[in-house]
Amino acid sequence: MKFGKSDDISQVDFSIPPDPIGSGLILNHLEKRDTAPRVFIGATGWGMKEWVGQWYPKGTKQKGYLSAYGKQFNTIELNTTHYRIPNIELTTKWHRETPEDFVFCPKIPQTISHSRELGLGGEHIEIFSREIKELKNKLGCCFMQMPPYFNLDRIKILERFLSEWDVEIPLALEVRHADWFKDHSQGEELFKLLQKYNISTVITDVAGRRDVLHMRLTTDIAMIRFVGKGLVDSDYTRINDWVERIKYWFSKNLKTVYFFTHEPDNILSPELAEYMTMKIKEIIPEAIVRGPKKVKQQISLF
Repeated sequence: MKFGKSDDISQVDFSIPPDPIGSGLILNHLEKRDTAPRVFIGATGWGMKEWVGQWYPKGTKQKGYLSAYGKQFNTIELNTTHYRIPNIELTTKWHRETPEDFVFCPKIPQTISHSRELGLGGEHIEIFSREIKELKNKLGCCFMQMPPYFNLDRIKILERFLSEWDVEIPLALEVRHADWFKDHSQGEELFKLLQKYNISTVITDVAGRRDVLHMRLTTDIAMIRFVGKGLVDSDYTRINDWVERIKYWFSKNLKTVYFFTHEPDNILSPELAEYMTMKIKEIIPEAIVRGPKKVKQQISLF
């Protein structure tokens, strides 16, 4: 992830901010959860040849990467859908090659999120919705990453988009324009709009843009994109803090957390996901979670 990248993190305050008042109001009004809370931990792709022999069994071929990924993780930040809408053959293949407890979190195509009218009046929204529903029980929460220039001036078109969005498809929204975070009233106008349409937020924890770590919840789902710095000490202490915050959210009846680990070139993402899984099991034992473990290497006796 290039967004918010910082080469020097020595002066970065990595502490997680307190929950804003709006999040507290959401948490205080959630219905009592009658099932165990769930944590889905994933990376941003499965096509990493560097994982073969470490996280994928030795000798895994490219065509087997998704299957191997699904045995390690239980979700994925599916960025490929940002660049093209998958057809039914592809979504069926994805569904077939992953375990029953696996869910995909597809990124909304840029032909929608980055278009002037957010795809309204065209066919892309209808096509994407139809095709992505073919993931069936393995469709998690889609997320829509707004372009950097998306500000308050365009909130009316966003409301129109949300009013026409298929309610059967869970959605989270990520904004990056600094005005949403510098001006509290602008931010709250956006967050209250998301609450109105039952749209979740994307919370991004990245060194160079601490403002996007807004901690504002709008539904009973939290989606977190975590950007590490190559497994330095702060990567792990930040994970520890996140687990404690998630524990609190679950105590207030939050139902689901999607947590995506980013590392430089994503090669080291499984290590961080493994640590996150271990801490969740230790600190929140009631939560349902599944994360990666390094594959066992067969030791030759000769």
